[in-house]
Amino acid sequence: EARLNSAFFLTPEAERPHITTTIDRERKIVRATVRGVVTRSAGFYGDQGCVIHPEGTDSVLFAPTPVKTTLPDAKSQPWPMGDRVVEAPWPADLDRRGVDAAMDLAFSDPEALTAGMLVLHKGRIVAERYALGATADTQLESWSMGKSLTATLVGLLIQQGALTLDAPAPVPSWQAPTDPRRAITLSHLLRMSSGLHCTSPGDPDFAPERDGYPAHALVYSGAIDVFRFSTSRPLQFPPGTEGRYRNCDPLTLGAIVRQVVESRGETYLTWPQRALFDRIGIRRQVLEPDPYGNFILSGFDYGTVRNWARLGLLYAQDGVWQGTRLLPEGFTTFARTPAPGWATPRYGGLFWVNGTQELD
Repeated sequence: EARLNSAFFLTPEAERPHITTTIDRERKIVRATVRGVVTRSAGFYGDQGCVIHPEGTDSVLFAPTPVKTTLPDAKSQPWPMGDRVVEAPWPADLDRRGVDAAMDLAFSDPEALTAGMLVLHKGRIVAERYALGATADTQLESWSMGKSLTATLVGLLIQQGALTLDAPAPVPSWQAPTDPRRAITLSHLLRMSSGLHCTSPGDPDFAPERDGYPAHALVYSGAIDVFRFSTSRPLQFPPGTEGRYRNCDPLTLGAIVRQVVESRGETYLTWPQRALFDRIGIRRQVLEPDPYGNFILSGFDYGTVRNWARLGLLYAQDGVWQGTRLLPEGFTTFARTPAPGWATPRYGGLFWVNGTQELD
C-alpha cells in the first residue's frame, strides 16, 4: 500500500518495479534497495516518527526527544478539548440528508482510499465515519496538510510579537546589502510566491532533462538539511510576482520558526506540542524531521481526523480558542484569501482555497 499510494511519486517511474525492502524489527530500521545497487535506510525514532538516514549511515544527527502532552485523558474531557461527544438533538438548521449524502459520497469510491471523514456544525461533531481499518485514534498520513501547521506556528509567533507578517524574512544568509532575497517577506513565503528557485514537477516550465530531480521532491527523499537547502536557493522571480507550489517556501518558514524558538532557549522538537497542540486539545501529532532534526511539514506528518478538525475549528473561529486569541486578528482571513502572485486563485497563506471552485 505504501509503495502504491504513499511515496511512489518520489521514485522515478522506471525504477519502481525494481525496489526491494527489508525490515529489521529489532533495530526498527527499513532498508530499500534499487536494482540491487543503491540502498538507503530509515529508522523509527519514537515521537519523531520515521526518518530517512543520510547516505551510508544508519543514524540521525539529532537527539530523539520524547513529546509529552500536559492534557488529561481525552475521554475525560468533552469535545473539542477532549474526545467525549455529548449526545444532543440534530441541529434544526442543518440538512441531515445532505450530510448523510456527503458522507456516502466520500466513501463511495474504493480507489479514493478515504480513511476518515468528520463534519462539524458550529463546533459540534455531527457526523464521523472511518474505513480501511482507521479509527478516531489513527494517525493518518497528512502530507501537505502539514503546511497549514507551519502557517499556524508562524501565526503564533506573530501573535507573540516575535515576527511581523510584512517584514523582511529574518534569514541570516539573505542579509548582505546586495542580496535580492532581502526583499522576501514572511507574507511572500506564506503565499509561496517568494521567487526562490526550487524546481517542481508542477512548474509549467519543468523539464526533467534540464532540471533533473526536482528540488521540491529532494527535500523529502534526500535525507538532507532541508532548512539549509531551502534558504540557500537563489532568486528566480521578483518576490510576490509568481506563485508556485514549491516546498522551499514553507521550509524556509520552518527554519525561521526554529531560529526564533531556539533563540528563546526553548526545546524545538517539543515546542509545537506546548505552543499549539496542547492548547487546542491535540494530544499527539507526529511531525517527522529530516536527519538534522528539522520538521519537514510539507509531508511526513501524521494526525487524526479529529486533530485536523480542531485545527479547522481554530481557523473557523478567527484564531480564537475558547476565548483566548492564539493567532493575530485577520490572520485567518489572510490564510484563506487567494494570493495575488498566483495566476489562478488556488492558493492563500499555506492553505488551498479552492478559488477556482474545482471542489464544488
